Amino acid sequence: MPSSPDNPIIREESAAAPDSPAHARVMDFINSRINFERLPAEQYELQDFKLDRMRELLSRLGDPQRTIPAIHIAGTKGKGSTAAMTAAILSATGTRIGLFTSPHLDSIGERMTVNGQQPTGDELLESMKIVRPVVEEMDTLGPAMSPTFFECITAIAWMHFRDKHVQLVVLEVGLGGRLDATNVCSPLATVITSISRDHERLLGNSLACIATEKAGIIKSKVPVISGVTQEEPREVIRHSAEENGCQLFELDRDIIWTPVDRLVADPKSPAGLTPLVIDVRTPWRTHRVKVPLPGEHQARNLALSLAVCDQLSLRHAVIPSNAITRSLAQLCWPLRIEVLRHSPLVIVDAAHNDGSVNCLIDTLRDAASGKRVLIFATSKDKDTHGLLAQLGDHFDRVILTQFVGNPRSVPIETLVRIAAEVLTIPYETATDPTAAWQLASQSLTPNDMICATGSFFLAAEMRALIKNLPFNGH
Repeated sequence: MPSSPDNPIIREESAAAPDSPAHARVMDFINSRINFERLPAEQYELQDFKLDRMRELLSRLGDPQRTIPAIHIAGTKGKGSTAAMTAAILSATGTRIGLFTSPHLDSIGERMTVNGQQPTGDELLESMKIVRPVVEEMDTLGPAMSPTFFECITAIAWMHFRDKHVQLVVLEVGLGGRLDATNVCSPLATVITSISRDHERLLGNSLACIATEKAGIIKSKVPVISGVTQEEPREVIRHSAEENGCQLFELDRDIIWTPVDRLVADPKSPAGLTPLVIDVRTPWRTHRVKVPLPGEHQARNLALSLAVCDQLSLRHAVIPSNAITRSLAQLCWPLRIEVLRHSPLVIVDAAHNDGSVNCLIDTLRDAASGKRVLIFATSKDKDTHGLLAQLGDHFDRVILTQFVGNPRSVPIETLVRIAAEVLTIPYETATDPTAAWQLASQSLTPNDMICATGSFFLAAEMRALIKNLPFNGH
């Protein structure tokens, strides 16, 4: 799939020699690939994702994915947080742990860390130089075999992990599972965090169909850790695990977590956002841990992470409890109900489907006693009607906007039309996130709250500007 004027691109910068002609050439080449993260969903189909293309690309690079074992994590929501917590815990053993996630905030290096460290600009450049000629060779095979942006980035990550002598990679699925570019790994365990409605045009319009796509990461006789609890998708996961001869460990059956207490480390921290201490019982061990991210849904994700690590301990050393505590305390994972300011409370969150929005609502239910202001934008392939209806019942005022860094943003005029149908609270419009922030921050008291959500891209743009912009009138 070569580039064309209609294909969206991302412009990146790297830390090393950004003005170097060689650096610019390599970055321009990678950025020119078709990028489904920026392409409107109606412009591609599930058949555009081809594992044969990814297998061929990695084969020509020496199959690094065959020599580095993986923990492979899929799910509609929670897969990024679960991956981050799993990698953090495993890093506490002194093992060289790679973590591959998507998308990124500022640089593609965020997608491929080793024990929490991004590649340097020089390291990223060297990996890209190795991948580029192979991609150019594959371009000659025709459009169907021309690697995409995500496939190139995935290959770059594998080369980086190989060069850094990584011993285990925690891989977050990009989209779905069955046909995702990460699904050529050699897993020691697979994880499916949750199933809810998202990417329905590609993955199917029922929970069972979506679960089937996610279950595509299950491999023969590889243990499966599942956080899926709804009956219909849970049966799909169970059937796939049984067909593949896999041991299956399920949340609320084999993996049990219970709340112990909330720690009030900061008197300004609102209800629901103070650290939650939980007990976790897996088939192999019990834990008492502090959840490093806000929300009870993160307790579920942490329980899955601990189960993965305990299962791996059957063949490796047991991770000491104090090492787990220390590694989780150091974890920083942006855009997951991330508190940027207090008094008034300012939160950005990447929720973009019904499941993640429900988790956000539950967490923020008692978070502010004053006015609750929502800044909302979303992508064209999301259930905009449903998201606005869900959120509208829990806020006092909505500011509709659109993110500027990705062409998938729903136009403001479309948001206004939908808001008129589903909202019963006042709503206003702002041309971009900066204007939305200026409008939202007017006449606030210390007990009020601003929450920006609806899309990873909105949350990322709001995060960057809120850190640098003052409250209007303060």
